[in-house]
Amino acid sequence: MNPPAQVVRHEDRAALATDVAHRFVDLLADAQASGRIPHVALTGGGIADEIHAEITLIADASGVDWSAVEFWWGDERFVPADSEDRNALQARRVFLDRVHATRVHEMPASDSGAGLDEAARSYGAEIRASGAGVFDVVMLGVGPDGHIASLFPGFPQLEVDDIAVPVTGSPKPPPERISLTLPALNHATEVWFVAADTTPGGSKHDAVEKALAGDPSVPASHVHGRGSTTWFLA
Repeated sequence: MNPPAQVVRHEDRAALATDVAHRFVDLLADAQASGRIPHVALTGGGIADEIHAEITLIADASGVDWSAVEFWWGDERFVPADSEDRNALQARRVFLDRVHATRVHEMPASDSGAGLDEAARSYGAEIRASGAGVFDVVMLGVGPDGHIASLFPGFPQLEVDDIAVPVTGSPKPPPERISLTLPALNHATEVWFVAADTTPGGSKHDAVEKALAGDPSVPASHVHGRGSTTWFLA
């Protein structure tokens, strides 16, 4: 049985981003102090960009060896590598390149020479070959419909028992994506949901409340950390 989720509410987006950034560098520093190379799965979106910017501000003083962190993604838009829609492009620009991260595992782009199905299979194979077993932390945004990564309500990808899956016909453009599956996302010691606009009347309020109540129709309700699950909300 999964441990109960913890809910941490913040006054605003800035407070959320600062809190998560500090917790993130502490988690990495602790993992490295124990002699491990941490594996983390990043998310995209506006709040993720703000968190990444805050991490960059404290990176030098954190004591983290950024060249000894394995960075993965929970999902990616299947577009050209230089597209502004790429989660990885923005993360590199705001965070990863600035801290000189070297172990960055981007999901394949549409101009990589592989089709969508092959790209998803290859990313799953890359994760499997890494031998990590579990992610130290998976960070996930939450959509107004309760989707996480690129797993949308009612989509057949929710039933796939694999590591990565191709997604077509996404209700949120662009339509083609690659996503980790529910089983893959659940291979995490800690899961951190990060979502703003979740107060009453906010665009994500209802989806978050349903997920916290365990509504099975909401994809976010199906992901839990093996050690802990935390919802960072603003």
